[in-house]
Amino acid sequence: MKLFSFKLSCLGVLMVLYSTTNAQSDTLRLSLKETEKRFLDSNLFILAAHYNVDANKALIEQAKLWDNPVLVTDQNIYANGKFFEHGKDKTTGLPTGQIFIQVQQLIKTAGKRHKLIDLATTNAKLSELQLNDVLRNLRYQIRQDYFNLIQQLENRRIAGSELAEMNHLLNAQEAQLKAGNIAEKEFLRIQAIVISLQQDLVELQKSIADTQNDLKTLLQIRDTSFLYPADGFGTLAFTSSSNKELIDAAKANNAYYQLQLAQIVYQQQNLAYQKSLRSPDLTVGPEYDHNSNYAPHYVGLSVSLPLPLFNKNQGNIKSAGFAVKQQEAITQSAETELGNNIGTAYNKLLLSLQQNNASQKEFYTKYKNMFQNILQSYQQKQLNLLEFLDFFDAYKDAQLRQVQQQLNLQLAKEEVNYYAGTDIIKNI
Repeated sequence: MKLFSFKLSCLGVLMVLYSTTNAQSDTLRLSLKETEKRFLDSNLFILAAHYNVDANKALIEQAKLWDNPVLVTDQNIYANGKFFEHGKDKTTGLPTGQIFIQVQQLIKTAGKRHKLIDLATTNAKLSELQLNDVLRNLRYQIRQDYFNLIQQLENRRIAGSELAEMNHLLNAQEAQLKAGNIAEKEFLRIQAIVISLQQDLVELQKSIADTQNDLKTLLQIRDTSFLYPADGFGTLAFTSSSNKELIDAAKANNAYYQLQLAQIVYQQQNLAYQKSLRSPDLTVGPEYDHNSNYAPHYVGLSVSLPLPLFNKNQGNIKSAGFAVKQQEAITQSAETELGNNIGTAYNKLLLSLQQNNASQKEFYTKYKNMFQNILQSYQQKQLNLLEFLDFFDAYKDAQLRQVQQQLNLQLAKEEVNYYAGTDIIKNI
């Protein structure tokens, strides 16, 4: 009996820990919508900075700017034994030293400037799509954690309720044991169930702590508050869709697929730019020369143009062409993968919906109501121990399976939405 008293005291400690877990820390109740908003408010600026979204947008303005003109001057430094000799003609009074001034302006040909603007614009779009894809993945993780936390808390509630019932039964069986009405092995078997439920609660607490940690990290929460999902599993607002409708929605909204399409555009624009580099750029500018030409005041126009005899940018053009073909192959593979993924996810959702039909819900309700009758029948010796234990194991498994089915349904819904890139299926 000393051993039993020790175990009972341990059980009491665990029950206290279980009942005061939330009381010892502040509870932060958040709906799924509030959770996602808090995530965006806490992380969007950091993620945008990481992917240089604003910096790449600024490069569009930079690409629109013209090259600065170049000022060239030339004058004598030393002449007739004097530095900076700029004497004056005795007759005319004009300076006799040389003065040369030229302004040069680079003019890009073959539409290079507009092609650079296109490249900068597409590059900015790529950074936005990369950010959107990261947000899509993180939002999916948040929703998984959120619904997993609902399941874990529900399982904890079930285990706590079962533990309370079995602990009450254990106390009653202890009195029966002392009165000599039951064998000790029957008492120990009930006690083993209590210890098993106690261990289940400890494992659930560990799982809840891990999920809490993941959510707090995503939401940038640094205090000791306990996150509690204000939403339940809810009911799906489901309307069947054809595979083509799902794929079309995914192509239009999936950030990763859109990123691959934008990569094709970028590589095509780069190829066009590399081809434009075959055409040499023109440098023109007016010039003024004083006292160093056949005319005292010479005004001319300079024009310079590289001759593309050896370097016609052949290697870069060929490389850019291969990059276009490579990206087209990657995008085609991504399209096939996207179609398969969303089709598989949708089939999983249909299977989960079949498991959560009305008849099964009715079964679980009746099964829960029957437990109290079975418990009472056992206490009244209308059932033997083996019959009671068999029902209790099945009852415990049924409750956990029902919660797991509800979780599977939500996760299947979120998987469809994840590949679609938008909330095609929502909760009511």
